[in-house]
Amino acid sequence: MKEYNPDAIRNITLIGHGGSGKTSISELLLFTSGAINRIGKIEEGNTVSDFNQNEIEKQISIYATPLHLEWNNKKINLLDTPGFPDFIGQVISSLYVSDVAVSVIKSAEGIEVGTELTWEYARKYNIPSAVIVNKVDNEHSKFFDTIEVAKNRLSPDVSVVAFPASEGLNFNGVVDLIKMKLVTYGDAGSKKVTVEDIPANLKEQADKLREELIEKVAESDEDLMNKFFEEGTLSEDDLVKGIKKAIVDGALVPAFPMAATKGVGANTFLDFVEKYFPSPADRKPLEAKMKDGGTPVEIKCDPNGETVLFIFKSLSEQHVGELSIFKVYSGTVTQGIDLVNTHKDKTERIGQLFILNGHNRTEVSSLKAGDIGAVVKLKDSHTGDTLCSKNFLVVLPEIEYPEPVIRMAVQPKAKGDEDKISAALHTAHEEEPTLISKYDPEISQTIIAGQGELQLNLAIKLLKDRYGVEVDLVEPRIPYRETIKGVCNDAEYKHKKQSGGRGQYGHVHLKLEPLPRGGGFEFVDAIVGGVVPGRFVPAVEKGLKEIMSKGILTGSQVVDVKVTLFDGTYHSVDSDEVSFKIAASQAFKKGFMEAKPVILEPIYDVEVKIPEEYMGDVMGDISSRRGKILGMESESPFQIIKAKVPLAELHKYSTQLRSLTSGRGMFKMSFSHYEEVPKEVEAKIIEEYQKQKQEAAE
Repeated sequence: MKEYNPDAIRNITLIGHGGSGKTSISELLLFTSGAINRIGKIEEGNTVSDFNQNEIEKQISIYATPLHLEWNNKKINLLDTPGFPDFIGQVISSLYVSDVAVSVIKSAEGIEVGTELTWEYARKYNIPSAVIVNKVDNEHSKFFDTIEVAKNRLSPDVSVVAFPASEGLNFNGVVDLIKMKLVTYGDAGSKKVTVEDIPANLKEQADKLREELIEKVAESDEDLMNKFFEEGTLSEDDLVKGIKKAIVDGALVPAFPMAATKGVGANTFLDFVEKYFPSPADRKPLEAKMKDGGTPVEIKCDPNGETVLFIFKSLSEQHVGELSIFKVYSGTVTQGIDLVNTHKDKTERIGQLFILNGHNRTEVSSLKAGDIGAVVKLKDSHTGDTLCSKNFLVVLPEIEYPEPVIRMAVQPKAKGDEDKISAALHTAHEEEPTLISKYDPEISQTIIAGQGELQLNLAIKLLKDRYGVEVDLVEPRIPYRETIKGVCNDAEYKHKKQSGGRGQYGHVHLKLEPLPRGGGFEFVDAIVGGVVPGRFVPAVEKGLKEIMSKGILTGSQVVDVKVTLFDGTYHSVDSDEVSFKIAASQAFKKGFMEAKPVILEPIYDVEVKIPEEYMGDVMGDISSRRGKILGMESESPFQIIKAKVPLAELHKYSTQLRSLTSGRGMFKMSFSHYEEVPKEVEAKIIEEYQKQKQEAAE
């Protein structure tokens, strides 16, 4: 396999709403370039990028798939990403290593919520972008309307570089505004392409659109603008340089028509990619930090520099082990070299190197800066790790993933599977970084959290299929807290036990007072004259901490309480630490119930983004969940509702929101604060707790 220098590489991520045709486009591009010899179909489960069994069954992309092809001596690395919002993490990590984001939009439906969500991440990473308007063969196709909407909703810099000669069922030709030719495509799978002059009926439109394109390019650069004013147009040479620079600077977002399943538009797109899309060397150097001291340093895309690579994806395959997929940012990676993982301070020997087309691996001896490849069986390196040569220890910026929007508790079906489950969930997190799992001691459950119900269900299926562990997903317990609103001036308890031999004796008087929210626990030793000897005071404090961790009303942690030990008595023989621990915990229980106890619940900040027509339904639903709506913002054509909602009312909210908004609503949530539970809700919580306690005892 030949090696490619950075200037001969193009790294593209296909992004967009589910069902826009990203996988079909990938398939067409691979076929057109000769990387595969037949076009697979999603419904037949034989596409290169959707090779995972779950993807074949559900007919959607779940993982980002690295692909590659060659076109006019340029290597094009494609990352085909999922459109379903549950798998947004796959999109984010692909964009991190990409040099161009290509948003695929359906010609009839136009901009959908997934289009905007993924576009926002491309903007966040400041990635040059392009647009493919796909499915122009749809009888309701509206290519130019979709372009106008994209200008309004995505970027005013969206510019047509090719347009359909005709739309709908007869779509088979593209007018290329760069070459000023009509490109007609034969039947899908034929690879037949005819290039001819633009017919008279399309010439005027083509001239007008080319003029607009030239003006757009001229506007992006002062020198070109001056030339344009002087000469009224731009030379071929100036146009080539200007288009490339404008794309790199984000001043031009080229738009292409395509019909992936009909095989129309691929050559026009690939020709443009090869000539005008930026190579990794055209992008600004990545800013990293030196491992020691954190000094900022630029990583230049130089194959002769010190080697630096970043693992952006992990894949576990049976009989192969973990495959680490990476981008080389600097230097050249060769088989057998040793690199340092600067996150873990471990040295890794690079074994077999591969380039991938789905699950098809091609072994290569080396990969140069700018390229994407995979290595098997690294010992300690996973997604998000930087590997570099020992002479240049740097750490690349971390990928930031969104907070989870759904959480469930994992309940093993068989006892003793806990360790297996923990290891399996750790592996699942490596493959899908937005899937987070941890044991929560406060509620004594293993919590799995992520971006949607489908994502969690697939993680559980993975446990069964790959590790043979069966679990149920259940509603997680809520980490309630307990506190007091009143003061108990004297909570007394005497622990006295006599049963032959040495007895037990501990006697305390406590004062309980509320602390401000967030005050935690404060213990005051106010004993005078040694009525409780100093050696027993720590035991009192220990007894208080233990009972507070177990709770009184609902078995939840007690917070924001000040306890003063101000009196007591002891027995010179029978008193010991255990006796005072017991006395303290019993006195606290008694005092707690007298000091106006209340339950606190976690409240979350919720931000919901929806099309305007769903406002009433969504706001009504938030109110029914005891939510307080704080305000609304307009982000045309979407509305953003901001609210505070109790965590107890947010179980499976992501699923409900999708149902209410036909899949067009998005939301994010983050912890805000703890707040007192309304009395009628409190009674139900206590009743439920007592019932569970009784059942457990039986």
